[in-house]
Amino acid sequence: MFNGKKLLISGGTGSFGNAVLKRFLDTDIAEIRIFSRDEKKQDDMRKHYSSPKLKFYIGDVRDYQSVLNATRGVDYVFHAAALKQVPSCEFYPMEAVKTNVLGTENLLEAAIQNGVKRVVCLSTDKAVYPINAMGISKAMMEKVMVAKSRNLEGTGTVICGTRYGNVMASRGSVIPLFIEQIRAGIPLTLTDPNMTRFMMTLADAVDLVLYAFEHGNNGDMFVQKAPAATVDVLAKALTALVGKPEHPIQVIGTRHGEKLYEALLSREEIACAEDRGQYFRVPPDLRDLNYSKFVEQGEEKISRTDDYNSHNTERLDVEGMQSLLLKLDFIRAIQRGEHATAEE
Repeated sequence: MFNGKKLLISGGTGSFGNAVLKRFLDTDIAEIRIFSRDEKKQDDMRKHYSSPKLKFYIGDVRDYQSVLNATRGVDYVFHAAALKQVPSCEFYPMEAVKTNVLGTENLLEAAIQNGVKRVVCLSTDKAVYPINAMGISKAMMEKVMVAKSRNLEGTGTVICGTRYGNVMASRGSVIPLFIEQIRAGIPLTLTDPNMTRFMMTLADAVDLVLYAFEHGNNGDMFVQKAPAATVDVLAKALTALVGKPEHPIQVIGTRHGEKLYEALLSREEIACAEDRGQYFRVPPDLRDLNYSKFVEQGEEKISRTDDYNSHNTERLDVEGMQSLLLKLDFIRAIQRGEHATAEE
């Protein structure tokens, strides 16, 4: 599907963008465009990959013209640009709105105007029953995605989305922080030992986006079934793997805007979700505002009382968490005694 095609990744200097490059750069894809506002990270990537297939576009999703220019001639877009840090979005909620909501509107409109064939928008479990500014802005991003996906029949453009939980060892995630605290000889800072989070690798995140890319229709949202673990289990598994099982732990309390657990599907969504084995597909509500046209036919409804959250999914124990952590290259490198980082 990607042979001879041009792919743009918004926010492409982040962890997801690097994971996509590692997967695709040596294939027959014609060009990968990295769109972001961080010139330093772009320069680092340019030197690191040194590939003629890789093109860099400096710009901001908040600026429609820069996105319009970057998407010209592009076949596909993976939209990963976002403000993702929960505490910082709590203090600067309008910045989250400008990037996550208005930026998505800009990117999708530019993609439609330039005849991009497929766009996959990346969202988060925090968009389900959101209580923080980041989650609320990503929930609105999803609504923008579904709204823009309407009335695209005949245009050749398909817009769909993915939603996933904690991506292990991604930039800004807790695992690299724990590793640095262990190396510095200071206690691990746990917010709440009983807090649960879905656990996914970056490879899982890329697989989910590719599944949505291949199977998605306009407005569809895809979710990968994922295990979860408590922060306490994660800390114990990590310290044991790096040979520091007795490393001290300090409980610091829940940060601004944090939940005890996250949900990947709401009760309303899981009632209409299509189970595809490893994934759920949530179709959009395609009705228009003329409600009088829709008469209840008495069809059988799926009745479920639970959402799909990190408290009721498969729960990892320490051993299971260790097995998942060992999928990370930098954890295996640390076990070998190398001074690796998540960025590597």
